[in-house]
Amino acid sequence: MRLASRALWAAAGVAWRESFPLGGRDVARWFPGHMAKGLKKMQSSLKLVDCIIEVHDARIPLSGRNPLFQETLGLKPHVLVLNKMDLADLKEQQKIIQHLEGEGLKHVVFTSCVRDENVKQIIPMVTGLVGSSRRYHRGEVCERPPLFLLDTPGVLAPRIGSVEMGLKLALCGTVLDHLVGEETLADYLLYTLNRHQLFGYVQHYGLGGACDDITSVLKQVAVRLGKTQKVKVLTGTGDVNVIQPNYPAAARDFLRTFRSGLLGPVMLDRGVLQSPLVAEP
Repeated sequence: MRLASRALWAAAGVAWRESFPLGGRDVARWFPGHMAKGLKKMQSSLKLVDCIIEVHDARIPLSGRNPLFQETLGLKPHVLVLNKMDLADLKEQQKIIQHLEGEGLKHVVFTSCVRDENVKQIIPMVTGLVGSSRRYHRGEVCERPPLFLLDTPGVLAPRIGSVEMGLKLALCGTVLDHLVGEETLADYLLYTLNRHQLFGYVQHYGLGGACDDITSVLKQVAVRLGKTQKVKVLTGTGDVNVIQPNYPAAARDFLRTFRSGLLGPVMLDRGVLQSPLVAEP
């Protein structure tokens, strides 16, 4: 279903929210305790490797990266793999690379493991950086030249820089939804899509038009998907069964649809990219 051009024009002219309410959210508790153990294990493993391959989400290329890797820059060869490029809006890819170069990252690869895009660029880049100095570890990934992979669990930084950074990490599935709140996440997603004028959700769910009120959107989504529930309401004449939208179920579907790419490619770090570049000292 295509969104009518009149509806698109009308949506583009709406004054969307300029900011998202971030107060009163305890971002510290979003860091799962078990990750601290994984972080310590990763730190000890860094001593054994010749090159670090850091994998991060291409939708947030500048947010939420573990500062542990920043400490290793200049000490060991480092390749940053920005995966899920098929889900990311990369119109400003060159600006992303410039920002990362400003942080000291010279070797960046955009990949999509699902579509097998650019994945084969990683091993030649690593072997070129490491040269003939290779240690042997479990997990051979290449015979010529012999290359072994020491995998580590994915971990968050112990301190998430800001609430908004935490929300972006959560949208990408890095933080468990229930720790943040599914409806809160859905609201932040709606805020982001509207601010970027990405109205694919209107087409996908067959809504009457774009909207900035998450309650209204989730209500329409729930009705469209048949995600409703009967609730007893006490009235003066007795109990009455009322059909209510299942807002949490609608929020989960909204998030799942975004994460699967059905709402189109998105760059969650667009605001960061608009900030001025800071040159290396």
